[in-house]
Amino acid sequence: QVQLVESGGELVQPGGSLRLSCAASGFSLDSYAIGWFRQAAGKEREEISCVSSTDGSTYYADSVKGRFTISRDNAKNTGYLQMNSLKPEDTAVYYCAVERLTCSHSFYAFDYWGQGTQVTVSS
Repeated sequence: QVQLVESGGELVQPGGSLRLSCAASGFSLDSYAIGWFRQAAGKEREEISCVSSTDGSTYYADSVKGRFTISRDNAKNTGYLQMNSLKPEDTAVYYCAVERLTCSHSFYAFDYWGQGTQVTVSS
């Protein structure tokens, strides 16, 4: 059974850090790009980061550039999103998704999605 499971979301104070994980099962992440998305209440889902499977190239939305770092560990079949200097506006449900090979930045190209993990940044 193909599955993506996110974990690591929780309540954190502004300025804090979290690391989200995206564990894949039922398939190998080796040939899939991994994308991270988030959706805040009342807002559209947005892509915030992606890492290619071919050359490891990465993409970051301007809103997270310099604060978030995407990575992958193919041996563990897991992707990660390290989030530092968190702000209240980072509060959202965070999703990981995968698509073949490279980051197309199109929602419709992603083959599998996780169920999401809640990140709340508040004092």
